[in-house]
Amino acid sequence: MARSHRETARPAYPTKAILAAFLSATCAAAPALAEIAPRGQRTANDIKYGDWKKLCFKAAGAPLLCRTSISGTYETGQLAVRIDLIEREKGGNARLQIFVPVGMYLPTPAKLKVDTGAYHPIPYNWCVGNGCIAAEVASPKLVKEMDTGKTLTLEVVDSNLLSLSTSLPLAQFSAAHNGPPAQTLEQDVEE
Repeated sequence: MARSHRETARPAYPTKAILAAFLSATCAAAPALAEIAPRGQRTANDIKYGDWKKLCFKAAGAPLLCRTSISGTYETGQLAVRIDLIEREKGGNARLQIFVPVGMYLPTPAKLKVDTGAYHPIPYNWCVGNGCIAAEVASPKLVKEMDTGKTLTLEVVDSNLLSLSTSLPLAQFSAAHNGPPAQTLEQDVEE
């Protein structure tokens, strides 16, 4: 009995092992992404900052969650920057979130420094229609620096590859962070 053309022509697929070896060799040979240096810098002096405030949330059975925040706006009222330090009552790591308008060069992380200290890179995690959020676990060292510092400098790189920096006051941070919350929102869950 004669075989049809379809029965005899079977495509040859590489085995998973061969494919994995090829991919690992290809990826190993690829050059690392080069860090792009900003082409210049500018300072955002037209941002008006509010006060640091601590707001806490308590859900039934869950540990208290507190957010110590400051916001800065442009004269138009548009949000220019917001920084949140988020902590849970029963320990765990604190988390730092930075909200900035869209138009930042996302491969370069936002950077924070207290006074004349070293910069702490905070990578971007996601963007929404009106802003981008950089977030990272806040080291105890950074939180301590913020508690004792005078000025928090935020540096970002915009889509024109210009470094943009602004200085936020830390004078009220320690009192807000270590003091009682300005408001506690409670949520009761009925079962």
